[in-house]
Amino acid sequence: MRGILSSTKFNRFFSRFLTYLFLIVLSIIIIYPLLITVQSAFNASDLTAFTLDLHMHWTLANFQQLFTQTLYLTWFKNTMIIAVSTMIIQVIIVTLAGYTYSRYRFKGRKNGLIFFLVIQMVPTMAALTAYFVLGLIINGLDQYWFLTMVYVGGGIPMNTWLMKGYFDTIPRDLDESARIDGAGHLRILWQINLPLAMPMIAVQALWAFMGPFGDYLLSAFLLRSPENMTVAVGLQQFIADPTNQRVAMFAAGSFLISIPIVILFFLLQRNFQSGLTAGGTKG
Repeated sequence: MRGILSSTKFNRFFSRFLTYLFLIVLSIIIIYPLLITVQSAFNASDLTAFTLDLHMHWTLANFQQLFTQTLYLTWFKNTMIIAVSTMIIQVIIVTLAGYTYSRYRFKGRKNGLIFFLVIQMVPTMAALTAYFVLGLIINGLDQYWFLTMVYVGGGIPMNTWLMKGYFDTIPRDLDESARIDGAGHLRILWQINLPLAMPMIAVQALWAFMGPFGDYLLSAFLLRSPENMTVAVGLQQFIADPTNQRVAMFAAGSFLISIPIVILFFLLQRNFQSGLTAGGTKG
């Protein structure tokens, strides 16, 4: 009996040890690049490469040069407009589409879901030519609205599947009870299902908002004018020339990118919860 208990305690200890070891290694992998970026952003030296220097001199000159000598504020504004527009439009479409596929049965429903999966398998690189030709036809090249529509369209297929799966976890008994009380379709969606689906809606909003800040390929391909570039495309110019790399300014711009994302994360944090529907059908 003692041997069994000792073996159980050892297994628990070993399991916890491996868990904490994994978390520590993962934290180092995530935090180390962040420390280098933050340090490079405030480094007074003229950096030519990303390095971790514990004895550096701190300064705000890199941010001052970023604001006065480049179009960073314009790029940041452009990215914010695209990100907010993408977030609002995509969340509305994906939420309505996911709810429709989850709660209603109609002709073509199964084929529509399969079509979404097939579309999701097409890589972005394969669609660049199609985006370019479409932009030429509708005069959308170098336009915010066209890039926003491309982001929204690219995010609909898989996110609709995710939203549908989340709505499937919400008990249908709640809908039936509301119908007995005389609630219509919109009221059931607005007052019952949407509050319960807020965790997934919050995740969708954060993903949609983050996309334009981190995307380089589509932005560089569809936006041509320097004053219309996004932050990712503009910052890439700082390190594109091997003979004249402005690493400190690149790091400063990258640091500022994280601020709106972090703010949105904390605003949505209270919605990142699971189990909201637990016990929802109990009286």
